[in-house]
Amino acid sequence: MNKKINTVREIRLQYRSRITREAPVITTSEEAYQVLKNYYDPDYLGIREEIIILYLNNANKVLGVYRGFSGGMTATVVDIRLILAVALKGLSTGIIISHNHPSGSLTASEADKKLTHQLKKAGELFGIKVLDHVIVSPQGTFLSFADEGLL
Repeated sequence: MNKKINTVREIRLQYRSRITREAPVITTSEEAYQVLKNYYDPDYLGIREEIIILYLNNANKVLGVYRGFSGGMTATVVDIRLILAVALKGLSTGIIISHNHPSGSLTASEADKKLTHQLKKAGELFGIKVLDHVIVSPQGTFLSFADEGLL
C-alpha cells in the first residue's frame, strides 16, 4: 500500500450552536449599528479603518461577530474569502459588513461600493445574503447601504 495515501488528513466540519435567547435579532440598520458599535474600539475609531462583520441566521438572529481586518487611516485590505469562510463555518445565511471612516465622512467611496458588490455576488453562490453595509463614524453616526439603496 502506498504510504502517501495514509498520510492525507481527514477534514471534519463540526458545529455547535451557542445561540441564546438574548442574541439580538437585526431588523433595522439602527439595530445593526447598536450591536456593531460595541465592537469598535473607541480609541482607534478616528485613527484607523477596521472591518467588523455580523453573521446572522435565517431569522436574522446574530450568530456571531468577526473583527476581520484593520488598516490605516484611509483604507484596509479585505479578503472576501475569509469573510465567506467564517459565514460558511458558522452556517450563516446573512451577513452585515461594517467599517469605520476615521475622517468622519459618511459618504460611501467607490472602493466601499465595489467591495459590497463583490461580496454580494460571491455570497450569492453560497446562499449567503449581504443584508447591509454600515459605515460608522467617530462622531457616533452611521450610513446604511440598505437604507440608501446602495445594495
